[in-house]
Amino acid sequence: MDPRPPDKPEYLRLSGGDPIGLVPRHDSMHAALRRLLGGTVVFAALSLIGTVGYVWVGHGRWSWFESLYMTVTTISTVGFLELPAMEAVPHARFLTMGLIVCGVGALAYVQSNLTALLIEGVIGQALRRNRMRKAIENLTHHIVVAGAGSTGKHVIEELSATQASFVVIDRNREHLERIARDFGGKLLFVHGDATEDHVLLEAGVDRAHGVVAALTHDKDNLFVTLSARSLNATARIVSKVVEDESAAKMRKAGATSVVSPTMMGGRRMASELLRPEVNEFLDQMLRDKDKNLRLEEIVVERDSGFVGCALKDTPIRRETGALVVAVRGTDRAFLYNPEPDHVIGAGATLIVMGETESIRKLRTLASPPRGRR
Repeated sequence: MDPRPPDKPEYLRLSGGDPIGLVPRHDSMHAALRRLLGGTVVFAALSLIGTVGYVWVGHGRWSWFESLYMTVTTISTVGFLELPAMEAVPHARFLTMGLIVCGVGALAYVQSNLTALLIEGVIGQALRRNRMRKAIENLTHHIVVAGAGSTGKHVIEELSATQASFVVIDRNREHLERIARDFGGKLLFVHGDATEDHVLLEAGVDRAHGVVAALTHDKDNLFVTLSARSLNATARIVSKVVEDESAAKMRKAGATSVVSPTMMGGRRMASELLRPEVNEFLDQMLRDKDKNLRLEEIVVERDSGFVGCALKDTPIRRETGALVVAVRGTDRAFLYNPEPDHVIGAGATLIVMGETESIRKLRTLASPPRGRR
């Protein structure tokens, strides 16, 4: 993303489930600055009015500095001594009372906005970074997305739509914050260089379920793949490749799978010509934000209650409404559109279509009882 050297990594989060608001709220900070500026202008105006007023009502018996000093002490409610012979100038005390009444409100307004600015600014950011570190330390079995560019943003969209737990890494802090706002505040990210091991570790790559290398250049994705594989031997790593000849190198570096955007784009263009309705169906399925219909995979573990049961005897359709479109056995062969009498074996993978909430419920149903895990 950004060719400039990364700053010291910072950890920011916008609320996912537990709203902790870890991205600096620039809009609210700008509003606080405007309010602070307005209050300062009012305070300055009162100071000017008071200073001129004392000079005028005193007919020059008090200097400009004495008048300014009296005005400031009055507005701030400190109030030391009155000006010399003030009792001889009745209008001076009326002016003082007016300044006290107006000054209390103006000073309180300035102080409240200054406090808000400090909390939302330096102090707020420090608190949010500290909370972010703790939140990342508690993450397990999540996905790390390296790169939030044109490819990474689509990865983020899909992960967000399926309510997956993930962390995004990118060098460009402003770009990350902009994406965070676009996603309505549901984003977790680390600002830093994903090719560096310590940044990956701060994102919890050693505890992650998967890693997506979606940086601009193949060499950077190669670095991410090598580092991620050395830090997490079991994670599923999916890497983007720009040049076709880089695919073999990426797999040797430890990538579980590689994806070429140019190849996928070419196939999609051909598919749009040959089967436009199928593509429209898939697009509608992915874009429907109300239903979040997805094709997902459910691994049936050895101790699952689904093992040895026919599909018709499981609560898949009855309780979740999900549709089993294929089954992949331990021999890695796919059985498409399985019959209701098909018996589910241990280690089988069910390819199902359903809404996000239904898929989550199905995962729970297919999981082994806690005492048997």
